[in-house]
Amino acid sequence: MKKAPVKTVLKLLRREFGKNTAFSGSEMSAFQCLVGTVLSARTKDANTAKASAQLFFVYPTAEKLAKAPLNRIRTLVKPAGFYKTKARYVKRLSQMLLHDYGGRVPETMEELLKFPGVGRKVAGCVLVYAFRKPAIPVDSHVAVVSRRLGWTTEKKPHKIEQDLMHLVPKRYWVDVNNLLVLHGQQICLTQKPKCGICPLTDICKYYGEVVTPKALRYGDGG
Repeated sequence: MKKAPVKTVLKLLRREFGKNTAFSGSEMSAFQCLVGTVLSARTKDANTAKASAQLFFVYPTAEKLAKAPLNRIRTLVKPAGFYKTKARYVKRLSQMLLHDYGGRVPETMEELLKFPGVGRKVAGCVLVYAFRKPAIPVDSHVAVVSRRLGWTTEKKPHKIEQDLMHLVPKRYWVDVNNLLVLHGQQICLTQKPKCGICPLTDICKYYGEVVTPKALRYGDGG
């Protein structure tokens, strides 16, 4: 089976999820989007949400977070895991933001990558969710769904990002992370994908080459 057609996939996922968002980026400031995405590294979505809510309830701005005691930040972000490192990152990036950028989050990949704890995924999320600028952040959901659709065979995020940037027309980049994350969270689960309710089965490489043959082999017809 060939790669699933990009436009068809995005159309079907928009129909499936409507106006839902992967996270409430529209309700956060660019600063909170930046910090929240740093906290999301190597942890579950629910843990990120809890840590972010606790942190922003006490320190909602760069000015307040830059002056906060490091031990207090550690306590607040502990649900996100690796809390000592992440606390140090978010305090330092708050200070850099104030000192080097006048408190305004930069709007380019190059500038965002200068902050501690910020790689291409974090920077891409800020560009997409805070500024609606084209980027394709690759997290675990995007990686899994992209491979199953046949859009990439790579495992490293930066190589997956490169494949997607070549495959997906740039005008659609801002939608890719949002839609694939939602699909990965709710249907295309890493361990037990819910293929029975998936709107993409007719065009999904994984369903056609893995799920269907397995179902036929065990006689359940899928």
